[in-house]
Amino acid sequence: MASVHIIGICGTFMGGLAAIAQQAGHRVTGCDANVYPPMSDQLRALGIELIEGFDPDQLRIRPDLWIVGNVVSRGNPLMEAILDEGLAYTSGPQWLAEHALRGRHVLAVAGTHGKTTTSAMVASILERAGRRPGFLIGGAPVDFPVSARLGEGREFVIEADEYDTAFFDKRSKFVHYRPRTVVMNNLEYDHADIFPDLAAIETQFHHLVRMVPGSGRVIRPARSEALDRVLARGLWSELETIDAGGGSSTGGWSVSAIEETADASAFDIRREGRRLGRCELRLPGEHNRANALAAVAAVCHVGVDPVAAIEALTRFGGVRRRLETRGSVGGVEVIDDFAHHPTAIETTIAGLRARLGGGGRIIAVLEPRSNTMKLGVMKTRLGAALAGADRVYCFAGGIDWDPSPELAVLGPRARVERRLEPMVAAIVADARPGDRILVMSNGGFGGVHALLLDALKSRPC
Repeated sequence: MASVHIIGICGTFMGGLAAIAQQAGHRVTGCDANVYPPMSDQLRALGIELIEGFDPDQLRIRPDLWIVGNVVSRGNPLMEAILDEGLAYTSGPQWLAEHALRGRHVLAVAGTHGKTTTSAMVASILERAGRRPGFLIGGAPVDFPVSARLGEGREFVIEADEYDTAFFDKRSKFVHYRPRTVVMNNLEYDHADIFPDLAAIETQFHHLVRMVPGSGRVIRPARSEALDRVLARGLWSELETIDAGGGSSTGGWSVSAIEETADASAFDIRREGRRLGRCELRLPGEHNRANALAAVAAVCHVGVDPVAAIEALTRFGGVRRRLETRGSVGGVEVIDDFAHHPTAIETTIAGLRARLGGGGRIIAVLEPRSNTMKLGVMKTRLGAALAGADRVYCFAGGIDWDPSPELAVLGPRARVERRLEPMVAAIVADARPGDRILVMSNGGFGGVHALLLDALKSRPC
């Protein structure tokens, strides 16, 4: 087998790819600007050698192939040395397509929201059906000890990201995967650092649809104007729709008899109006019903019995960093969530509010960390997205714009801080028993969860 050196190995996608490459028998090494837990611990546990930084001295490793992550740009000293030497390199998605996906039935989950949860659901159902699928999921599914594996079965489940592939390949990652089953959960504007507008993202989704074979299947929500436009440009495969709203839909996949509690949802799943079974999901909300419906529709395309699929979802454990409790001190609970897009922020707060019912305040703590948020493209939506919280703390230490005018609509409920320590102190001083501190970021947020919990333990009784 070949030796590969992965540049930018500590990202979720590239770290998962490293694990898959090692399982396939390749010798794997890698480097990144910041080699830090948890990915660094996971990779070292696999015996993968990690190097901090991009020093051109790494050329001495002489791998058979350099795999380049999309965090690498021109001017990176190691990449410049590779180009000068004329060495063989490829992108992560291209390597995955050629070495792990070829000859397999790829189930790809795309969309602005819900990719990680839906991918984890599909993989979990296939696992319980005895299929031993491969998968690469951009999060930590509770039902598996890893977020990526090569697998032994024919199926491979992948979270299909529309972000660009590499500095030398500006197409979306997912165009490399050549799926036979595609779930398109939804489509909104995002990734403002690489897409000028929603139409540009729709073009990439159109390219994805063009790659699905005639015997393949595209699964989409019944209502989405953006996806309407994508499919109006061409569809050459089977199409199935999902409707998680609980209306009177008789076509496609739908739900009925919905019973919602604070932290769960029960509903009947129907196909073309015929009841298939009752799903008791340990996750609340219409968005999670939609994820579940899409997952069942996807696995049915590879021959899994829908009744067995519904039963498997009843035992689905969820995904870490989705309203995950990190600790509780003195009646104050610290909760972590990956939400960073305004739609996800609003949905997350609403989900927690439903869980609480009428009791307890929500103290929302937001780090606008995604590239889109850093550019301020969606800043006008922040006030409305955070309106469901009782108190709002926005950390502005990593952005060049001031969120204060956008949060002014929230009045004294909102506070902006540019330093972490004063923000933690203010939150802890504000918090009282029964409160939930909801931390939202797509990064580590400076370890703010532990800082909050430690400060809560230290405050006077």
